[in-house]
Amino acid sequence: MKHLLAPLFISFLFLISCNNHQHDSYWDYSNSDDQKTGGIKMIPIETPKGTFKVYTKRMGNNPKIKVLLLHGGPGGTHEEFGNFEGYLPKEGIEYIYYDQLDSYYSDKTNDSSLWTTEHFVEEVEQVRKALNLDKDNFYLYGQSWGGILAMEYALKYQDNLKGLIISNMMANAPKYTAYANEVLGPKMDPAVFKEIMDMEKNNDFDNPRYSELLTKHYYTQHILRLPVEEWPKSINLFFEHLNPKIYIYMQGHSEFGMTGNATLKDWDVSPRLKEIKVPTLMLGGKFDTMDPEYMKWMASEVQHGRSATTNGSHLSQFDDPDNYFTALIQFIKDVNEGKF
Repeated sequence: MKHLLAPLFISFLFLISCNNHQHDSYWDYSNSDDQKTGGIKMIPIETPKGTFKVYTKRMGNNPKIKVLLLHGGPGGTHEEFGNFEGYLPKEGIEYIYYDQLDSYYSDKTNDSSLWTTEHFVEEVEQVRKALNLDKDNFYLYGQSWGGILAMEYALKYQDNLKGLIISNMMANAPKYTAYANEVLGPKMDPAVFKEIMDMEKNNDFDNPRYSELLTKHYYTQHILRLPVEEWPKSINLFFEHLNPKIYIYMQGHSEFGMTGNATLKDWDVSPRLKEIKVPTLMLGGKFDTMDPEYMKWMASEVQHGRSATTNGSHLSQFDDPDNYFTALIQFIKDVNEGKF
């Protein structure tokens, strides 16, 4: 019996040693070129209008799993992922914060000719190369507008990807607008909804009353289902730092979809979802501004899809983190282990 136990005990010690080594090396930046900056790299981006730099910050080390985070907006910041530290490091998942060009932590071009999906796709590709991400480790995650960008990137460069995560974004902007106006809006108090719509018709978006009504009756129901005074600091910073110029140019003034002259208002890649062959997770929320049933359908359209619906809203990572991160982490692990 002793002869049998000895090898088992040695194997047990070896496994513990390996796990401890992996844990210790996760935060070890000592042999990396970004040690002195704590993982931060300002990556030069070549554009037709010159070279500009974008902000990235690596969190942890994992040669097999590197998740590049694409924030929402357009014009938002990586701060909307402020609670990822509470869930991903303990799983050994490396992830990279990244502020797109003209966002708060990156260079400002103030040039609307660069505010196109085509530009941002090429920007992501330049970031990928600079960070040495490839098909053996590169997971692309996009939330909201970041989901649009992630889908566009996958449709052009999916051979560079190991996995794709689309969080809280439909593949059809007109259907997103219709869902907001025809489903979510009518669920509000009719008098409130009418007052909001009247202000939108009159382009009275700077009226404090407009923000007041949206915050009280829409944001706390479909953006982040917490009282405003309980919103996390990182989300407040996200909104404080959002670039309104690029946001209005691409998304528009309205919070009920994409309207007016918004350049994204007719965006639609739904017929092309079937072209996406990499493992893909569609993360929706029951109370999201995006139709959760449509997001389930998206998962059935791609060649290797999975869907998960949280009990949260547009920022489900904060109002239903348990379900959100469970689905996200399980997907990454399944793909990494060849189980997807």
